[in-house]
Amino acid sequence: MLADLSPDAYRAATHYLASLDPDWARHIQATGPCLHRATPEREPYEALVRAIAYQQLHARAAEAILGRLLALFPGQPFPAPAQLLALSPEVLRGCGFSASKLATLQGIARASLQGIVPSRDEAQELSDDALIARLVTLRGVGRWTVEMLLIYCLERSDILPVDDFGVREGYRRLKGLDKAPTPAQMRSLGGAWSPYRTVAAWYLWRA
Repeated sequence: MLADLSPDAYRAATHYLASLDPDWARHIQATGPCLHRATPEREPYEALVRAIAYQQLHARAAEAILGRLLALFPGQPFPAPAQLLALSPEVLRGCGFSASKLATLQGIARASLQGIVPSRDEAQELSDDALIARLVTLRGVGRWTVEMLLIYCLERSDILPVDDFGVREGYRRLKGLDKAPTPAQMRSLGGAWSPYRTVAAWYLWRA
């Protein structure tokens, strides 16, 4: 299940996408090489908690909230699931998490202790679809959140987050369309970009 995200693989992906049509070729030439950076040292539990913090927020606001959470645990990189569960709702609200996100975080922490959220090693043995089906059962965790985990934490190389506004808007701009494609249309269009859909998403985000 390990994805090949080596420089050679990026070059192969870029060459393939640029060969699809003049619009892709033009955009890739203007953007330059793919500089996608994953964070493979993170466990899926941590990646999910971070993704929830970023949901519907500007990056700077999400980073401030995460900073306040991490400040509660000096000397360690990230709180363990049991430590997160031990925090009172008032403390988590004080970090800046909404009531809805607070419940989602507690659910993720509980699911991690129960083995529903797999360790990184366990996750590497599961297919993309199996991981999505398993994790979207958690409150507040949608397909997009799991896809971000697949792209950034597990380094999967063929993920196209069709619900992502930036991906759909990027395609609209790439093609000079009046209207961005729907998620269903995006999924159909993206079939032609496999097995390099993660790199395609990276370029669409930059359009």
